[in-house]
Amino acid sequence: MKIGCPKEIKAQEYRVGMTPSTAGEAVAHGHTVVVEAGAGLGAGFTDEDYISVGATVLETAEEIFAQTDMIVKVKEPQPVERARLREGQILFTYLHLAPDPEQTRDLLASGATCIAYETVTDDAGGLPLLAPMSEVAGKLSPQVGAWTLQKANGGRGVLLGGVPGVGPGKVVVIGGGVVGTHAARVAAGMGADVTVLDRSLPRLRYLDDTFRGVFGNRYSSGAATKELIAEADLVIGAVLIPGAAAPKLVTKSDLSTMKPGAAIVDVAIDQGGCFETSKPTTHEDPIYEVDGIMHYCVANMPGAVARTSTIALTNATMPYLLAIADKGWKQACLDDPHLLEGLNVHAGQLTYFAVGKALGIDVISPSLALKQ
Repeated sequence: MKIGCPKEIKAQEYRVGMTPSTAGEAVAHGHTVVVEAGAGLGAGFTDEDYISVGATVLETAEEIFAQTDMIVKVKEPQPVERARLREGQILFTYLHLAPDPEQTRDLLASGATCIAYETVTDDAGGLPLLAPMSEVAGKLSPQVGAWTLQKANGGRGVLLGGVPGVGPGKVVVIGGGVVGTHAARVAAGMGADVTVLDRSLPRLRYLDDTFRGVFGNRYSSGAATKELIAEADLVIGAVLIPGAAAPKLVTKSDLSTMKPGAAIVDVAIDQGGCFETSKPTTHEDPIYEVDGIMHYCVANMPGAVARTSTIALTNATMPYLLAIADKGWKQACLDDPHLLEGLNVHAGQLTYFAVGKALGIDVISPSLALKQ
């Protein structure tokens, strides 16, 4: 198979879909890999690094899309990239379609087969291709939240760890999954007073048993959420429903109960965000204010640490990439029902039910798509 890796063009996105190591593995499997010139520079990989493992470097994205059977990326394709996709081509990347009707419409029109990293599952019910970036974003969220809280950025001027004689900042993490756990660990490590909210009692027991009081936890009722955010200096949104739009757990009216200059970091923004007032921002202009509350809603947070993120992501995606390339997407999905869960679009039809529900679009089962 001929595999293409274009340079990411979303604002301030420095990750790349294939490392030289990944490209070398694909070449060793007998595949052709073509990489756009400069695609890896943001993550610290030169064109020569790719050439040294047997990949070919081409000058333009147009060539990459036109000449390859499968496109491997990091972020969802931008409008100009969606226009380059063609019928029968495979797209393997993050998609996050539920809050993005325009992208969904374009991918359906392209006729391409689109497999989304974020909905591939595993035997434990986890999301193995989302987890690495969730870990990165979770660890970053207290860091960017602390920066947002600085007075020069419009925040309350609170130091999360406090100092002798001055208490620590209060952090509320909504969601105790991968993102929330890593966010809580880092925030607690910074010295903050941290509480995690979640609706799964088994998960709360796990957090309590594992971290033994390093941070607190509460059952996530509406009343508990309102109570805690009113006292918080920093609120981190870490709620995920696989493939679906994130639930809005904090409303605009709730902001009036929060402390002036408090900060919100919405890690769920890729799926529409879990705060009613959230809207996507970029690393170039990450913060905005609503009713005195500072919002940090960067949609590609892990792109800020591009080298770590790229290596972590490609470590996870490489086995699936090789399976698709070695067997073709249909056989790979037949052999691995967890990979089949990643199928979101095929031949002009939507194949992921949570996206169909969110956007009001008819859906066919992915197993039916395999027969087409």
